[in-house]
Amino acid sequence: MRDDGRTDGGTTDADSIPGLSRSDPLAAVSPLDGRYAGRTAPLSPYASEAGLMRARTRVEVEYLLALADLDATPINLDEPTEAALRAIYEEFSAADARLVKRLETEGAAGYDATNHDVKAVEYFLRVQLADLAESGADGDADDAPLEDAESLYPWIHFGLTSEDVNNLAQRLLVRPAVSDVIVPAVREVRDALVALAQEHRDVPMLARTHGQPATPTTFGKEMAVYAARLGRALGRVVVANEDLSGKLAGASGTFAAHRAAYPDVDWRSFSASFVRGLGLEHTALATQVNPCDDLAALFDALRGVNNVLLDVDLDAWLYVSDRYLGQETVEGETGSSTMPHKVNPIDFENSEGNLSVANSNLTFLADYVTSSRLQRDLSDSTVKRNVGAALAHCLIGYSKTADGLGTVVPNETVMREELAATPEVIGEAVQTILRREGDTEAYERVKALSRGRSVTLDDFRELFDDLDVDDEVRAELTALTPVGYTGFADELVDETDETDT
Repeated sequence: MRDDGRTDGGTTDADSIPGLSRSDPLAAVSPLDGRYAGRTAPLSPYASEAGLMRARTRVEVEYLLALADLDATPINLDEPTEAALRAIYEEFSAADARLVKRLETEGAAGYDATNHDVKAVEYFLRVQLADLAESGADGDADDAPLEDAESLYPWIHFGLTSEDVNNLAQRLLVRPAVSDVIVPAVREVRDALVALAQEHRDVPMLARTHGQPATPTTFGKEMAVYAARLGRALGRVVVANEDLSGKLAGASGTFAAHRAAYPDVDWRSFSASFVRGLGLEHTALATQVNPCDDLAALFDALRGVNNVLLDVDLDAWLYVSDRYLGQETVEGETGSSTMPHKVNPIDFENSEGNLSVANSNLTFLADYVTSSRLQRDLSDSTVKRNVGAALAHCLIGYSKTADGLGTVVPNETVMREELAATPEVIGEAVQTILRREGDTEAYERVKALSRGRSVTLDDFRELFDDLDVDDEVRAELTALTPVGYTGFADELVDETDETDT
């Protein structure tokens, strides 16, 4: 497809594989429709060209019906006719999509090839209107919902520019793609994190700051942190998705053609009512294009979700590497082509790769779609066709993270052994208790004992024996262990309930 809506000529590949059709997933140019077709299939109704055709048809039909409601226009439609018109997009089929494509690229039904995708939809509606007039809603010509189809032809796309249709159609696809596919997929990951947090809330684990042993935590608390972050990030996506805004104001955003034809109609109110009737917010001020700040906000919010999950993927990978997490094996599965023992964290790695690609695409899209030279240039047309691809990489990443979380099992034995081998982490507690007792050299005392050295609990106890403190304080210090030094970690898991989306 050319960037101006017209079609480029196709090419053939002399090196194509015999017997492999272009529709076969193995022949797909993109892994989104090939290797990962099963995972990206839920987005097809919203990201496919057929889906866009149907959405454009919906906008054009609803616009025609809205024009008919104006007293100024001579369009008279009864309820059966309105229902028959809506059925054109409600029952939009594969055959309809193919007809639209033929009207665009080859010509069909007496029309020459439009070489323009939106114009092809306009002619498609003419064909549908003619069929309605000829056959009627029940196949009876005497009961036809339209007596004169041609009288409606001038009102299809009346006063509109293609961008009026496209910006609305695209948002009518993006919104359900996010609400019905993307958001549930993220919630599934969040629910998995919450389940891990609750189940393993009190499993002690060595923390690491700067990659070095630090104050212990629990595995459950760390999963709860991710769940809480993900809930907040997802909330921003939901809000941005609800704020998607549409434009309908003509070739330069001035309603010039509309006002020229019917100067007494309040076209600004008409536009606001029409756009809101589609379930979108209304953009009152625009050039030929919708400024797309709403889409940019949504893309940025999705990046926020992805960044949280990239953090999950990276840490899960490290926990598997450190043997804090074991992985359930799948019968017959191969981890390495040469090392039979391997069980690789491939789901987390796959998610990391796809979410990284998604973020790259989302950053590019957010930056690009908000710019248009003067009142319009067409470079955004081809770029916006990749919104579905960005969402598809997101969806693969989410499903892979969910898969990975579903196969990991915390190895409490390894975690406890690691804590037992790292007694120096109680040094923070020791110096804090001594500070409470008024010891002005508390920090320095523990630093001299432990910094850069291997120490044992016995070394700490020798220190405690030399301290000038009450026996109760000495007993308090002696009772400290790395396993027991986790603060409120197990209780903090419940904080995820306060950050639910």
